[in-house]
Amino acid sequence: MSIENRAKATAKNIEGKIQEVVGEVTGDPKDKAEGKAKQGEAKVRHTTEDVKDEVKKAID
Repeated sequence: MSIENRAKATAKNIEGKIQEVVGEVTGDPKDKAEGKAKQGEAKVRHTTEDVKDEVKKAID
């Protein structure tokens, strides 16, 4: 498990949530969509780290 990668994914998720809310408040669909995309990217990063953890457990 890479704590650094998980921290980056969490930061990306928070950034995406903020951007999505800004898009909702300002009525900017582009910001809202980009925010959701960043959250999706963060989810993929977390899933990747979960898979890495499981593989490491299986090897050990």
